[in-house]
Amino acid sequence: MVNIPKASYKEAMADAAIMVVLLCAGQSSRLGGAIAKPWLMLEGKPVMRHAIDAFAGHPRISGGVVVVAEGAEDHARANLPHDGGNWLITTGGSERSQSVRHGLERLSDAAPQWVLIHDAARPFVPHTVLDRLIAALDEGAEAVIPTLPPADSLKKVSGGVVTERVPRDGIERVQTPQAFSWPVILRLHQANSDPRITDDAALAEDAGIPVLAVEGDPVLAKITNSADLAMAERIAFALREGDTAPMMKTSSPDIRMATGYDVHRFNTDPGPIMLGGIEIAHDHGFDAHSDGDVALHALTDAIFGVMADGDIGAHFPPSDDQWKGMDSAFFLEKAAAQLVEQGGVITLADLTIIAEAPKITPHRDAMRARIAGLLGLGIDRVSVKATTSEGLGFTGRKEGIAVQAAVTAVFGPNNA
Repeated sequence: MVNIPKASYKEAMADAAIMVVLLCAGQSSRLGGAIAKPWLMLEGKPVMRHAIDAFAGHPRISGGVVVVAEGAEDHARANLPHDGGNWLITTGGSERSQSVRHGLERLSDAAPQWVLIHDAARPFVPHTVLDRLIAALDEGAEAVIPTLPPADSLKKVSGGVVTERVPRDGIERVQTPQAFSWPVILRLHQANSDPRITDDAALAEDAGIPVLAVEGDPVLAKITNSADLAMAERIAFALREGDTAPMMKTSSPDIRMATGYDVHRFNTDPGPIMLGGIEIAHDHGFDAHSDGDVALHALTDAIFGVMADGDIGAHFPPSDDQWKGMDSAFFLEKAAAQLVEQGGVITLADLTIIAEAPKITPHRDAMRARIAGLLGLGIDRVSVKATTSEGLGFTGRKEGIAVQAAVTAVFGPNNA
């Protein structure tokens, strides 16, 4: 602590350097997909850029460090405020606590008085919350966190059975950014021997340092799954439109739905075949230019349909030899990335596979998991169904497989 008389402490701290450790190195395992959360697009800019712009726009914050996964440095550099200013870039570790320590150590040359540690998966950072955190620092606190009371009733559960009611009195949900004396939290992280710790304030608590709580904000919600991402898109649009209470926004989002359909005939070559992103044993292979994954082709068509942007043949024509034998996951990921760039968020993917053989049921969950990973969805947002044509038509004669797909996506109302 700075040795300043109490009467002049607040005035002296008004000029103290406050910097940010912005954590962008997570693996997004719960969200899935090929694009990590910090780089998903919300209203035309990456998730992390919303957070960094909020910090850079606060008059008391002088800069910070963006902690990224190895290989993502260029993404971060392209999204620094203006010409980069007082913002640095460093790579993180395999655990969150290691990434925090790397970020804190990267600030050693600047040696700020205070530091705000923030998860980039919370893209919206109200200045009102920053003001409350900084006011507590100005009054001499060494650790301050934003919290909110729980909205739901709380229970302890063991083995699927409720064992105890948890009173909500005195219980708070913890958010970020969390504010600390930089030398104090640096020392605590360097001394920490448990890399699994996910709450920086817990280190201060264990060290006997008082941790103050200030009022948080519902808009600081963390993106952990596809439903959170859809809500974040609505919040981003509402904030851009000047809504002062985006969590209460009642206007309808732009919800779109489109279908896709594809067919592939079998050839005389022995299998296996690719279907729904996985390899399945079968007596015959597909007659196709790419790997012939009819399920992913139909799904890709549905995504292009949501954007009203042609079909898979227009984007990846079979006359082009570069697509010969191509893994169909490539087509699906390209279509999904284009949708994200246009401000869309897929909320449901539904497939109906029409085939007499092979049997789909034993492979259904593996298909769902694979598609969920490719699209960045929870598995509960991917449906795979199967039916036969009762012996009728080409599928009934076991000459091939047909797939119908449907995709639902939500866009910001002005992203059309």
